[in-house]
Amino acid sequence: MSILRQLIGKFKLQRRGGNQIVGWSMTAEEAVSFIRMRGKTVLTFFGYSGMGYEDEEGMLQVVQDILSQYLPQRTLINIGATEVGVGKAYALAKSLGFETSGIVSTEALEYPDDISTMVDHICFIKDSQYGGKLPNSDELSPTSRAMVDSSDILVAIGGGDISRDELLEGKKLGKPVQYFSADMNHERMIRRAQKMGETSPKSFTGSCDEEFGK
Repeated sequence: MSILRQLIGKFKLQRRGGNQIVGWSMTAEEAVSFIRMRGKTVLTFFGYSGMGYEDEEGMLQVVQDILSQYLPQRTLINIGATEVGVGKAYALAKSLGFETSGIVSTEALEYPDDISTMVDHICFIKDSQYGGKLPNSDELSPTSRAMVDSSDILVAIGGGDISRDELLEGKKLGKPVQYFSADMNHERMIRRAQKMGETSPKSFTGSCDEEFGK
């Protein structure tokens, strides 16, 4: 069923248009090569996606402050291709004249409506997970590998396990890493806990905060 849904998602995106789909099933190396060929400093934003932000305006203000430090002519803004959560930053980046790119797992093809229309170039990475580390391994999944290797500067506004793993790898490689603490949307977190039969969360920050929010 997953393959069928991905095919349907691909068809919907082709029909919608508005993005340059660089590849539908790329390797990490292919994606990195394409983004590097743009010849710009690659600034990648990390953070929450589906859970969203408690203070979305605050998140966008952080993005605004960061973007003000870079020239649109020389900087490519990269995120995870979707318009939810930190992906809201795409519209802001485009309004300021930045070129944008998105690196995302082929798993996201099952949810084509979540793909931002504000992404100039999208690289779908052949991956059986959305990112983070491979099972029982310290190796990053292809999607996360592409995110880290294509980035010159890594900026996280909150973030969960996947963002944490990517930032740690970027730091290990000596790349500049900036972290800004932020809460996930409280209501969504509480609803998710209730749905899963868990107690209400005591903290609304993700695992990125545990590692970088000190």
